[in-house]
Amino acid sequence: MIANSANALQAVLSGESAPLLLDPDAQPRLLLVDDEPRLLSSLHELLQDRGYQLVTAASGSEALAQLSKLRFDLVLLDLRLPDIGGHEIMDFINEKGIDAEVIVMSGEVGIDAAIGALKRGAYDYLRKPYSREELLQTVANALKQRRLAQANRRIATQLENSEKMYRYLVDSSPDIIYTLNHEGKFTFVNDRAYQLLGFTREELIGKHYSILVHEEDLERARYVFNERRVDERASRNVELRLKCHQGHNQDRTFSNTVMTISLNSIGMHVPDAEVKKLEFFGTYGVARDITDRKRAEEVISYQAYHDILTDLPNRILFKDRLGLAVIQAKRKQSELAVMFIDLDRFKLVNDTLGHVKGDELLQQVAVRLKSCLRRGDTLARQGGDEFTIVLPELRDRDDARLIADKFLECLQAPFDLDGHSVHISASIGIAIYPGDGESIDELLRHADIAMYQVKAQGKNGHSFYHNSMLDVSHQKVVLEQALRRALEQGELEMYYQPQVDVITGRIVGAEGLMRWNHPQRGLLSAGEFLPFAEESGLMLPISDWMIGALCRDMLQWNMAGGQPIRLSLNLSPQYLDRGDFFEKMRGSLVRYGISPSQIEVEITENICIRNPQYAIEQLNKLCQLGVSVAIDDFGTGYSSLAYLHRFPIHTIKVDQSFVKEIHDEHGHYPVILAIISIARGLGLHLIAEGVETEVQARYLKANGCLTMQGYLYYRPISLTAFLDVLRGQGPATGVQAPRAHLA
Repeated sequence: MIANSANALQAVLSGESAPLLLDPDAQPRLLLVDDEPRLLSSLHELLQDRGYQLVTAASGSEALAQLSKLRFDLVLLDLRLPDIGGHEIMDFINEKGIDAEVIVMSGEVGIDAAIGALKRGAYDYLRKPYSREELLQTVANALKQRRLAQANRRIATQLENSEKMYRYLVDSSPDIIYTLNHEGKFTFVNDRAYQLLGFTREELIGKHYSILVHEEDLERARYVFNERRVDERASRNVELRLKCHQGHNQDRTFSNTVMTISLNSIGMHVPDAEVKKLEFFGTYGVARDITDRKRAEEVISYQAYHDILTDLPNRILFKDRLGLAVIQAKRKQSELAVMFIDLDRFKLVNDTLGHVKGDELLQQVAVRLKSCLRRGDTLARQGGDEFTIVLPELRDRDDARLIADKFLECLQAPFDLDGHSVHISASIGIAIYPGDGESIDELLRHADIAMYQVKAQGKNGHSFYHNSMLDVSHQKVVLEQALRRALEQGELEMYYQPQVDVITGRIVGAEGLMRWNHPQRGLLSAGEFLPFAEESGLMLPISDWMIGALCRDMLQWNMAGGQPIRLSLNLSPQYLDRGDFFEKMRGSLVRYGISPSQIEVEITENICIRNPQYAIEQLNKLCQLGVSVAIDDFGTGYSSLAYLHRFPIHTIKVDQSFVKEIHDEHGHYPVILAIISIARGLGLHLIAEGVETEVQARYLKANGCLTMQGYLYYRPISLTAFLDVLRGQGPATGVQAPRAHLA
C-alpha cells in the first residue's frame, strides 16, 4: 500500500506521459539540405558563427539519415533534390513525429509547390534567390516561435502536474476535505468521504450538508458549515457526529477545522488593502475522523472510575455517587445508609488456591451482592476483599438491615472455583446519614468501625455504628502508638515457662513468652497485645525483636556456664511468610554465638495450609541449620497426618484445651490417647501444655506423655528467675541430656 502510494506520487512528480521539453539554454541545431554544393556551402557560411549547430545534407537520403539520427530545431530544405523530393522529406518528418520547424527554399515559381509545403506544416517558404537579410530574419523568427511554443508547453505541463499533485494530495488525505456553496450544499468532496462514510462524490455534490449530520448535532453543525469568518476567528476543532451510509453502521465523530475564505471571480482570495468588502460564496472545511480516539477516551474514562476485575464502580466513583446521595438526602430531609463489607476467610482462599482463584471468587461475590440491591443503590469495590454500598432514600433502618441480611444469606451457598467448593462469609458495618455522620469521609469511617466490631465479635454478621465504637477504635489507635513506643523504649521482655521431665523432675526446656511492661497498665501477657500486632502490621518488627532477645538471654545463660537447655519461640505466620525470615534467624544466631540446636520454633497448623510449599522450604532451611520444629496446639486446627509426613516436624504439643478435660486419672480421653499414639508411631517428641493438676499429670504420665509444662510446675518467669531455678536444680548426674522442647 505504501509502496503503491509512493510510486503514484513519484509518477505525478516526474510527469510521466508528458511531452519531451527541450532545454531553452541549448544551442539550436539546424539541418541544411541542398543538392547544389555551392549554394549549400554559401548557406553554411552565412549561418555559421551565429550560435547555431549546423549539419549539412547534399541529398534527400542523407537528410533522412540525419533526421533519424539527430534532433533538430530547424530544417532549411530545398524542394528539388535528385533522389527524394522535399515534400517527401516533410512527409517523413510528420509521420515520425519529429519535432522540428521547416523553412522551404525553392527555385520553383509555381504556386503548387508552396501550397504543398505549407500544407505539410512548413514555417515559411522562401523563393530562390532570397536575400541574406530575409533568410536570417526568417530563421530567427522560426526559432523564436519555437522557443515560445516550448515555453507554453512547459507551463502547461507544470500546470497539469500541479493539478495532478493537488488531486493526489487531496484524495490521499486521511481527512475529509470539502467545499460548500453559500447555500450549504457540497461543491466538492474528496474520496475520503466514501472511505469513511460510504457516500460517493456523486451522492454528495449538490446535496445539503445536513444529510450527513447526526440529528442531535444539527444545531452546532449550523455554525460550522455556514462559517463565514476567516483567520483566527474561524471555527476550530468542533466535534460533530456524521452519519454513515448503509454498510457503515456506526456513527463516526469528526473534529472539523473549518475556514471561510472570500474569493475573487476565479475562486481565489488575495488579500488587498484596497478591498473593503468581499462577497461570501462558500465554505472550505477539513473533517478529521476522531471516532477511535473518542472510543479510547471513553474506555480510559470508564476504567478511571471502575474496578477492572469486578466491573463495579471504584472508590472514586463511589465517593462521587455518595456525595450526590448526601446532597439529595439533605434536600429531601431523608436518610441513607453506607455499608462497609469485608469478606471473611478470603485470605485463606487466596493463600491456598492462589490469586487467580481469589480473583474469580471476588467476581462471583460481586455478582451475588449486586443481585440483592435495589435500583438506585450503588455497590463498589474499595480494593482487596472490601466492598462499599450506598443505599439512598431509606424509609427506616430496617431497610438497611434487610439488605445486609440478604447479603449474608446470598454468601452462604458455596462458591465453585473450578471444582473447588469454597465457603465464605462477610462482616458488614452500617452507618446511617445524618445520625452517624454528615460527610462522606465520616460515614465511610464509621461504617468501617462498625465492620471491625463485627470482626471482633466472631465475623459473619452486620452491625450498625454506635458512638461507643468510636471509643474502642480510638483505644486501638492509642494501643498501636503505645506498642510502637514500647519497641523503641525497650518495654518488651521475654518470660520463660519451664518444661519438666516428669521422670527426673528436672527442667529440660522452656517456652519463650513475650510480656509488655506497660507504663500504666503494668505487665501485659502476649494475648493482650499480639493479636492487635498481627492486625496492625507490627508483628514483623516485634518478631525481629523477639529473636534478638532470645539470643541475648541464651548468651547470658551460656556465659554463666549453665547446662544446655533448648528454648522455643512461637513463630507468627506473617513472619514465616516474609522472605528474609531465615536470614534474620541465622544472622542473630551467628551474631550472638548461639548453637542452632538450642532453638526450637513453634508453628501452628494454619501455617501448613497458608502456603504449604513455601513453608516447607523455609522450615527445611531451619532444619538444615540445626533448628528443630514443633507443632503447637495440635488437634485444634486443620489436623492432618499428611503434613506430619511432609513437614520437618520434631515435636507435637498437646493443646491445653484437651488437657483441661482430664478430670479422672482412670478416665478415657480418646483425643489425647490418639495424639500420644501418633507421636509414638511417628517417633516424635511429645509435650503436654497447660498441666495444672496432679490428676492431669498422672493420667498423661500413665499413658506415655513424659514432658509437661503448666502452672502445676511453673508459671512463666523472668530470665533472672529462670536462671536461678536452673542453678538451683544443680548439674544433671546420670541423666540423659535433656531434649529440646517446644513452647
